[in-house]
Amino acid sequence: MAHWLMKSEPDVFSYDDLVRVKREGWDGVRNYQARNFMRTMRKGDLVIFYHSNATPPGAAGIARISGEAEPDPTQFDPKSKYFDPKSSPDDPRWDWVTLAPKKRLKFVSLDTLRTIPELANCQLLARGNRLSVIPLTDDEFAAIVDAGS
Repeated sequence: MAHWLMKSEPDVFSYDDLVRVKREGWDGVRNYQARNFMRTMRKGDLVIFYHSNATPPGAAGIARISGEAEPDPTQFDPKSKYFDPKSSPDDPRWDWVTLAPKKRLKFVSLDTLRTIPELANCQLLARGNRLSVIPLTDDEFAAIVDAGS
C-alpha cells in the first residue's frame, strides 16, 4: 500500500464535504507530475487530505483511494473551469481518482507539521512545492496521523 497527500482548498471542497458525499472524483488536476502520481495510485491506498490555501493550512483527515485513475470528465465539458480543448475522449490528457473518507484527524497545521522530525525531507515542506498530489513515505504518513490522533 502506498501513501499520499492530496491538497484541496476547503472553501472549494473540504474533508467535511468528502464525509458528506461519501465518495468523490478528485477532478481538476492539471499538472502532469500530479496526474502521473494519480495514475500509480491503487485501490486501498491511504491519503492525507490536506487543506491548502486556508488559514491555517494543514492536514484535516485520512481518505482512501476507492477508484483508480480514469479520465477526468471535466476536461471534456466546455462549461467546466477544468475544460481542456486539447484533450479528447479518444486521447484524454487528465485523470482523476475516486476518494472516500476514512478518518477525521485532529487538524494538524502546517506550522505543526514543520516541527515533526519525520517530515524534515517531506516534499510537502520543500520550498516552492506547489503540487496538489504528492507521495508520502510510510514514516511521513504515520507521523502526520500520530500528530492528528
